[in-house]
Amino acid sequence: MEATSQLRQAVLTWLEHARDLTSVPQTITDAALAARPEWEALSNAVVLAAPLPAHRDLYGKFTGDWLPRWPVVLGASGLGDATRLIAQGTAVPVEEVTDSFVAFCTAPAPGVEDWLLLTGDLPAGTRIPLGRYTLQTFTADELARLSPMPALHSLQAGGLDLDLLAGAPFVHAPNLDRMPDRRGTHWFDFTGPRPEARHWRALLPLILWSNDLLHVNAVFNVERGRYFELNPNQVPTTIQTYPDRYGLPEEYEVRETGSFYLAPADLPRMQAFCSAVTAKIDAVMDGAISGRSLPKKRARRLERAARHLLQAYQRTHSDNGVWEQEADELHLDYVIALEALMASPNDKHEGISEKIRTRTAALFPSPRLRELVKSAVQKAYSTRSKYVHGDLLIDQEESKKLTELRELRLIVQQVVLRWLILTPCDTEDLAPRLDAAADCTSCKHAIDEPLRTFFQETPPRDDIQA
Repeated sequence: MEATSQLRQAVLTWLEHARDLTSVPQTITDAALAARPEWEALSNAVVLAAPLPAHRDLYGKFTGDWLPRWPVVLGASGLGDATRLIAQGTAVPVEEVTDSFVAFCTAPAPGVEDWLLLTGDLPAGTRIPLGRYTLQTFTADELARLSPMPALHSLQAGGLDLDLLAGAPFVHAPNLDRMPDRRGTHWFDFTGPRPEARHWRALLPLILWSNDLLHVNAVFNVERGRYFELNPNQVPTTIQTYPDRYGLPEEYEVRETGSFYLAPADLPRMQAFCSAVTAKIDAVMDGAISGRSLPKKRARRLERAARHLLQAYQRTHSDNGVWEQEADELHLDYVIALEALMASPNDKHEGISEKIRTRTAALFPSPRLRELVKSAVQKAYSTRSKYVHGDLLIDQEESKKLTELRELRLIVQQVVLRWLILTPCDTEDLAPRLDAAADCTSCKHAIDEPLRTFFQETPPRDDIQA
């Protein structure tokens, strides 16, 4: 306690010295601050209050000794920013800054979390568990408190405007494979999969809930109270015009939300749906650690299908819009997703495309829908084959091509959902049941009844039933 009090007093003294800095405040770097004589007193106070063994990330080795690192103690903590603001004459809440700095140094280092900023407009206070992930909206003040110096957010020019993110949907989860040790460098994962593929278990229930697009805008790291990686360039914005108090138009920068919208009244329904789908995903993925071949393969098939669906989904920038040069390429992802789920370990290569078509159609209730699905899957296979083999693709009107691609996306989303509902988690394969349902009207009941029950109890917002 005494060491903490000494650290607090050392910080107050440091900030008092900041008023006497004579250099141009904008040019006072953290390195320049660490070269000042007052740094030694502050550094010694950090050593006493936050010793090396329990606070390894604060220290670095200099000429054989372990000493507090100024890039962390001044830079990452925000104390350097507070010092410059005071030198500029800005009114800074010194007591709050001091308390934040003491907490930064003395609190146990938090674990690293993966955070995904999504598009979408969700109700305030949304909090939906998604396995180890959580979908959540925050106020600007709640987001500010993720950083080491909440009091400085409204004072720093060019910083992240947290008001833009108030109410924005975030998906977050602990990253147990990462240690909170940045060593003054940014960590890049060049070898890892795309973010939407890496975090598919959180995103899949969300995109199965609605036909509206819900995109990943940024993936970043958070260490609560110590490090908040998101920067302004990762927040897509747009300009909206609202009347001022005199009725005159005034422009405001707002976050780009896209088309995904959730009314407050729909929140319990979405939460129930996501809980049910997450449970089914977890049940299938538990097979990955099974001693049996089929559950392991089933888990791999689901993961591959989800990743390819999400990769195509993420590149669909609007409901009827993809980059022209990618439109045909997306068929590969959708067909791979269908094959991953609809193929059986016992299938022979010959006639596999026909089996995929009939099994996919068997997932839908009405003859009209089954024929629509068969036709869409056949067109997707044809486009995929021509694209892969280098054949000329049919010169199709762009609007028609985009309409068919949207139709295929919605079908694949439905196939994934229905496969999850129906897939047994034991050693039974779903494919024979779908084959029987395709050839036998009475066998169709074994498919339709579980689907009907699920959609009655936990319906998604958008579904293809008629």
